[in-house]
Amino acid sequence: MTHSVRSIAAIVIAIAVAATLVAAKPASRRVSSTPIPQTAVLADSLIRPGEKHFAHLWQITFGGENAEGYFSNDGRKLVWQSTREGWPCDQEYVMDLATGAETRVSTGHGRTTCGYFYDHDRRVLWASTHAGGDSCPPLPDYSHGYVWPVYPEYDIWTSDLKGGDLKRMTDAPGYDAEGVVSNDGEWVLFTSVRDGDLDLYKMHPDGSGLVRLTNTPGYDGGAWFSRDGRWICWRAFHPQGEELEEYRTLLAQHLVRPTKMDLWVARADGSQARQVTNKPGASFAPYFTPDGRKLVYASNWETPRGRNFDVYLVDLKGGEPERITRDEQFDGFPMFSPDGRLLVFASNRGGRARGETNLFLAEWRR
Repeated sequence: MTHSVRSIAAIVIAIAVAATLVAAKPASRRVSSTPIPQTAVLADSLIRPGEKHFAHLWQITFGGENAEGYFSNDGRKLVWQSTREGWPCDQEYVMDLATGAETRVSTGHGRTTCGYFYDHDRRVLWASTHAGGDSCPPLPDYSHGYVWPVYPEYDIWTSDLKGGDLKRMTDAPGYDAEGVVSNDGEWVLFTSVRDGDLDLYKMHPDGSGLVRLTNTPGYDGGAWFSRDGRWICWRAFHPQGEELEEYRTLLAQHLVRPTKMDLWVARADGSQARQVTNKPGASFAPYFTPDGRKLVYASNWETPRGRNFDVYLVDLKGGEPERITRDEQFDGFPMFSPDGRLLVFASNRGGRARGETNLFLAEWRR
């Protein structure tokens, strides 16, 4: 009996000592199963007053224009697009989040956008214009005001994580881009103009089972699956009257005016579609929170005539959004890591040159 009591006491003491030693260790760079890259720089000084959900902040790219950073399904890699020295327009890169090592996976020709992982994180897909020419496509005609180009040369391509084994996924005439894949790998969700308007489609990775999901005139794009694959979210502009005529005129010139957009959700088959936000300005880049109950997204709705975009949260049922970022410049393209502990986003904060945009990881505080 005495021996048993002493053994239990010894175990309790050992546990207490171990806990003390763990507490005494320096803070680990790995705040979750998603690592903080060895090349990252702690940037807590760039957390702005009121950004209460950010416990810590790390900068993970340095210089150029970096955006659309998206986690792999295991949370250990990141794909993003970057315009940097030596590459005059966006190319796609993959970062190993354990080491910070970067690999360009696109061809180095044309312009790319919207990368994402699939096939158990062994491959990436991205849209590229390279089949239409090696050079960067021309910038849009800004005599129309602020417009986005929807280059007809864009098609969706895939490669392995070293940029090899290049395969073409779409070849319909006109714009095919903004692709993502469901977590089970069964469905590719993307935007296409193949039927004369910018709508959402889904298909299997081999191109079979193509289904059109949206039919309302206007721009439906930037869609994502929920983690369980049962729902989709996206941004939309559904103009009417004179606005619809202007939209169609611009689209005929492969342009859109992205100054008014709201967020929508629907079942993964396109049914039960409903509008989530109804705010001035442009709300875009929605992504489901890990519990599937809210959307995190970017918007300029508080200054709809300006370019100060911030990150917000909104309930799927609608209601007033919660502002997450408070920098005076651009914050956007937010995405939670699969375990919900980190938020990646693109920001102008701390930039050394005008227009510099970098990727940041924030440790999320609930």
